[in-house]
Amino acid sequence: MKTGSVWGRTPRPDGRSEAPQRRLGPAILRAVAPLLLLAPGCGYHTAGHVTQLPENVKTIAVPGFKNETSTYRIEQMLTASVVREFTTRTRYRILSDPGEEADATLRGTVLSTTASPLAYDTSSGRAASVLVVVSMRVTLSDRQGKVLYQNPAYLFREQYEVSQDLQSFFEEDSPAFRRLSQDFARTLVSNILEGF
Repeated sequence: MKTGSVWGRTPRPDGRSEAPQRRLGPAILRAVAPLLLLAPGCGYHTAGHVTQLPENVKTIAVPGFKNETSTYRIEQMLTASVVREFTTRTRYRILSDPGEEADATLRGTVLSTTASPLAYDTSSGRAASVLVVVSMRVTLSDRQGKVLYQNPAYLFREQYEVSQDLQSFFEEDSPAFRRLSQDFARTLVSNILEGF
C-alpha cells in the first residue's frame, strides 16, 4: 500500500485517490479582495441608510397599538419594541401622542393571536412545545392623512418549549411574545425605512 501521494493526489483509506486540494496564493487573494468589498451585502443596513419617507417627516408619533385579542398586554410589548427600534436605529423624534407636533403617525392593531401545540410529551400527554402566531395591521400616515406606508397583514411566529416540571412551571409565552415583538419591530422599521 502506498503512503505518499501520486501526481499530487492524496490517497484515501479505501485506496482511491482524491483530487489535489488547491489553495489560493497571496497574489490571487490580493487581486480578489477589492472585488469582494464591492460585492453587495446580505441585506442588512445600518441606521444611516437612505430612507423612503418624505424629507419633511422629522417626528413620528407611535401611540399605543390597539388590541383586538384577549392576549394580555401584547399590544404594549409590540408598541414598546417599535418605539425602541425607531429610537435606536433612526434619527426620528418619537412621540407617544399624535398631536400637532407629529409629522407622521404610526398606528397598529393586533388582529389575532393563536397558540398551537407543536409536540407533546409522551409520558405526561401535555404539550412540550407551542407555536404562537400574531397577526397585525399597521399604517403610517402623514399629518394630512396621506398613507406613507401600510401593511394590513403582518404575520409573525415564535415557538417556545413548555416546562414539564410543575414545581418550576412558569408562563413561557411571555418571553416568546417579547421575542416576537422584537422581530416584528425590526421588520417593520426596516420596511418603513427601505420602502419595501
